[in-house]
Amino acid sequence: MQVTRTYWLEHAWLGTHVEPGVVLETAEGRITAVRTEVTAPPPGAEPLRGLTLPGLANAHSHAFHRALRGTAQVGSGTFWTWREVMYSVADRLTPDTYHALARAVYAEMALAGITSVGEFHYVHHAPGGTPYADPNAMGEALVAAAAEAGIRITLLDAAYLSSGFGQPPNRHQLRFSDGDADAWAARCSLLKERDHARIGAAIHSVRAVPAGQLETVARWAEERRAPLHVHLSEQTAENDACREAHGCTPTQLLALHGVLGPRTTGVHNTHLTAEDISLIGASSTGTCMCPTTERDLADGIGPAVALQNEGSPLSLGSDSHAVIDLLEEARAMELNERLRTRTRGHWTAAALLRAASADGHAALGWDEAGSLEPGALADFTTIALDSVRTAGPLPRLGAETAVFAASAADVSHTVVAGRHVVRDGAHTLVPDVPRALAEAVAALRG
Repeated sequence: MQVTRTYWLEHAWLGTHVEPGVVLETAEGRITAVRTEVTAPPPGAEPLRGLTLPGLANAHSHAFHRALRGTAQVGSGTFWTWREVMYSVADRLTPDTYHALARAVYAEMALAGITSVGEFHYVHHAPGGTPYADPNAMGEALVAAAAEAGIRITLLDAAYLSSGFGQPPNRHQLRFSDGDADAWAARCSLLKERDHARIGAAIHSVRAVPAGQLETVARWAEERRAPLHVHLSEQTAENDACREAHGCTPTQLLALHGVLGPRTTGVHNTHLTAEDISLIGASSTGTCMCPTTERDLADGIGPAVALQNEGSPLSLGSDSHAVIDLLEEARAMELNERLRTRTRGHWTAAALLRAASADGHAALGWDEAGSLEPGALADFTTIALDSVRTAGPLPRLGAETAVFAASAADVSHTVVAGRHVVRDGAHTLVPDVPRALAEAVAALRG
């Protein structure tokens, strides 16, 4: 039996402009018709008051990092000292505790208007590296968590085989490693896609996958036409070590081994040379910026403008979940660039919304998401225009209001596959998200 639903949007972002009075008809999880100039909700239509956008895409997530919020920010240090705190959480994860935490984290994402997440997943095995009876128990826990939270997931299963160039995994990383890329590929091949879940690949970083095994991961993704993500030049120390080991930058090493390309996304892409930027752009390799994490970890500001100008599509992620707010990520990308250059206006609000939606979904293999048009997935989110943050501007300036004034707290509705996951600011599937988060995090603190 075909499930049909009709929504009346008080204001809708149609990619180039805000249109008042739009009706969306949906069936079987897709938009079947878009009608404009409808001044009042027609009979049977559910009204969504405010500004409705395509659902947002969180292109880079480590769900378990959410347990670090409010604790890892204490004191001084660098990315490398933060990493030790992160390992202490990873050491305590089990399939059950990871499922509970991820379910709550993905519900928090839905409350923030996110309809799909790219989960960069590398905690594969039990502590010490022993596989679970189901070798993909941890990944399956994440896929199930996304279903229960009502959002789509691309499980970016990460190869993580070494602690550094020529170095074996350390004691924390043993549970990340499959031993070699062939074993990683064999395990990943057991994962199955579902209506809400797609399977992609990831290279944790050039320091974590030996150069001779990069092509195995890239070939696995190519054969399946799956997305392939990689942490790239997040730290200058990684660049220095790569030059010492291979005589080139991480980007050049990836290019040499066939990793770059239009289905590949480099995450962070922070410390790049001019040649790196050209290689990424010329190959149409994407760039996922994670500004709130990059500033939280004092990583630096990546050359997003130059990358986009060279042909690299931009997407956004909340990464370590210092906050979960894709509108803040979009705003931060522009504001970071303003601080760096001392000039304004590097991206329009429309361009930033595209990075937060359509280009993010494409980076995760959900090309049919990210627009309000017939045939697209019926995934959308509504921003209230009457909160203390958003009241005042003209509705036709809704895109600017969403990007430069609104926050995740202004999301009133999130619809995925045509059904309400968030209604009037409340999650319909996880009734008490704050409590679920508190209990899941407490379980990992012991």
